[in-house]
Amino acid sequence: MTVAGLLLAAGAGRRYGMPKALVRMGGHLLVERGAQTLREGGCDPVVVVLGAAADRVRAEARLGTAIVVENPEWPTGMGSSLGRGLRATLELGVQAILVLLVDLPGVTPAAVRRVAALASPDALVMAGYGPRRGHPVLLGREHWAGVAAAATGDVGARPYLAAHAAAVRVVPCDDVADDRDVDTPEEHTGSHA
Repeated sequence: MTVAGLLLAAGAGRRYGMPKALVRMGGHLLVERGAQTLREGGCDPVVVVLGAAADRVRAEARLGTAIVVENPEWPTGMGSSLGRGLRATLELGVQAILVLLVDLPGVTPAAVRRVAALASPDALVMAGYGPRRGHPVLLGREHWAGVAAAATGDVGARPYLAAHAAAVRVVPCDDVADDRDVDTPEEHTGSHA
């Protein structure tokens, strides 16, 4: 089954001091790393949602064959970016989408492949990191309308996944990935660099 990758990279990165899409780690922008992680994990196509500094990201990032979608409502929070990405993906004919956030450089292609392996039109799958659930998150097409309706403000699929907790499968990924986000320049250093 074909799984699309959806990279949410629209935020202004207020705590970081700049849009995280433009943060450079290991010689690559985080937006490039995220798109490549999805691509190497088997997602095709890869959709990248931009917002803050979208023109600069387009000019500086090498995103290859990724489909770039702009979210003019990005200041309202991640929910609008998720909704915009889901709407863009509807036209691609895929049956599931794997969502990743731009500020999770420790998520690996191996984690993407592991979660994507459970793809189906009715799938709800989250990566597990010990007791925590996190990204990547797989959403089967049957859930997209409900996820988009529940995604408001600065929350994405979390309310929908909580309301459908019994249907969510958790795939352990802590042996192949790190789910720590990069919220401040101090967190930039360490195992992700």
